[in-house]
Order: sequence, then structure tokens, then C-alpha cells
Amino acid sequence: MRIYKYKKNLPKRILATIIDYLIIFLITYVYIEVFGKINDEGVKVVSNLSALPLFLVWFFYIVVIEAIYGGTLAHQALNLKVLTSKGHEIDFGNAIKRRLLDPIDLIVLFGLPAFIFVSTTERHQRLGDLWADAVIVDITDMEQYCES
Repeated sequence: MRIYKYKKNLPKRILATIIDYLIIFLITYVYIEVFGKINDEGVKVVSNLSALPLFLVWFFYIVVIEAIYGGTLAHQALNLKVLTSKGHEIDFGNAIKRRLLDPIDLIVLFGLPAFIFVSTTERHQRLGDLWADAVIVDITDMEQYCES
């Protein structure tokens, strides 16, 4: 695989991230509605071990699928692939590093840090990508990427 030109791919990246986290939030909502217990304030919650499946869903959907297939389902649907900056497939360690910084990249100020990093870094990497030495490429853009 060869990366010819680094591009931001911002519209696709933003849409893929929104879709991925909407899926996670939907699964979380349904899980809490089904398995949650009403607390003293009258709100359904899951806690302790009953919250573990939510973490496992996130971990499998975001980290494991990305490590195996080079992108989450939404990223794959939009033809985006996560590679190392040298154009190799990412491994589990890269995927973990990328995603451990999601709270900073995506949640703080509604994703503003990710937008700033992607807009200003040479390879258009967010903070998690910098740590994992990963880049996002559009595999349908021959100017950007070519599978050899």
C-alpha cells in the first residue's frame, strides 16, 4: 500500500465518527432501558458490573473492528481506512492508542481539538493518530492512496 498525498478527508471523517458514536449511543440507550435499574432520583442507570457490557461493546465496535479491518463500520462504508503513516495496516496497539485519546479528541469542546489537529498537522492527524502514528486515507481517491 502506498500513500501518495495526505488529505484531510474532513467531511467523510466527521460523518463516519458521528455515525459510529450514534450507533454506540443507541446501543447504550437500549441497554440502559432494558437492563437499567431506577435510582433514588427516578432515573434508569447501570453501574458496577452491569455497566461492563457497554464498555465491551465500545471496545469491540471501535477498537477491535478497527484493528482487524482498518476502520469501524462507518469508516468502511465511507471508504476510509486507518493506516500507519508508512502505509501499512494498523495493529491492535495502534487502534488502542488512537482510541484512548477519543475523549480529548472528540468529546472535549464537541471535537474541536480533533478538528484543529486534523486541519493543522502535516499528515492531517488528530491527537490519537499522532500517538499511534496513524493516518486516515480515502481508499477510493487514487490521488491519495493506491493499493500495491
